[in-house]
Amino acid sequence: MTIAFIGFGEAGGILAADLAREHAVTIWDCKLNGPAREAMLRKARDSRVQVGNSLAQALEGATLVFSTVTAGEALKVAQQAAALLQPGQYFLDLNSVAPETKRQAAEHFLPGAYIDVAVMAPVPPARLQTPLLIGGPQAEAIAPRLQGLGLNARYGASTVGQVSAIKMCRSVMIKGLEALTTECLFAAREYGVEEEVLSSLHHSFPSLGWTGAFPDYLISRVAEHGIRRSEEMEEVVKTLRDVGSAGIMSEAIAKSQRQLPEQMAARSLSYRQLMPFDWKTLVARLK
Repeated sequence: MTIAFIGFGEAGGILAADLAREHAVTIWDCKLNGPAREAMLRKARDSRVQVGNSLAQALEGATLVFSTVTAGEALKVAQQAAALLQPGQYFLDLNSVAPETKRQAAEHFLPGAYIDVAVMAPVPPARLQTPLLIGGPQAEAIAPRLQGLGLNARYGASTVGQVSAIKMCRSVMIKGLEALTTECLFAAREYGVEEEVLSSLHHSFPSLGWTGAFPDYLISRVAEHGIRRSEEMEEVVKTLRDVGSAGIMSEAIAKSQRQLPEQMAARSLSYRQLMPFDWKTLVARLK
């Protein structure tokens, strides 16, 4: 089976590399047209995937086309791909966007060619075992095919948008917890009371691991992927407003997720420079 990936970032890079062990995989990423091209080509060689000379070439002959771009680019990429796909090809939209955005995307494809996929956990460290919910008219038929590739996929709904609604509502809590932890502990560090705060949080919620690696993990997600997560939360706001919610908290989370990586960029500080990651070290570097 031939597989194509549009988007070769964290999630797409991991899934493409793992699938390339058993299948022919071709990738396309807009960064191939920019200053990151050489780094992208090295990554592709290391992953043993082919690189298309264009989006059209990357999609040619691929049975399954996975879209793993950013939330802000998801609809545009779907529209571009829809104009290129032939009967018998499937477009699997793994991007974290509002259900209505997925429904708009689906309208551009031949009936049944668009598959709504909700990625229900971070792709690292589970990789191919990351849980995927599959939605759309062909979801029940596609899910076993994905399982045959080694993906942890299961049928979720027969309509486009339903599994994404699950994902986006979940994101209110997950991305909100990351943003709250960052705001809470950065302030506590400035006051010199972070250990007392963490001890108190551990007392209230002992199963989460507040006195262990949990805070570093939550804050690291913001530091590394805050811009992308901010775009996702903007889609969450759309998700909520489509059903009458004001989305006040989610709108604030979108702003908060973006704030930390923007502060890092203003100081020419990259996430890679912080490895192994320690949130207290990040606070110190930002001063």
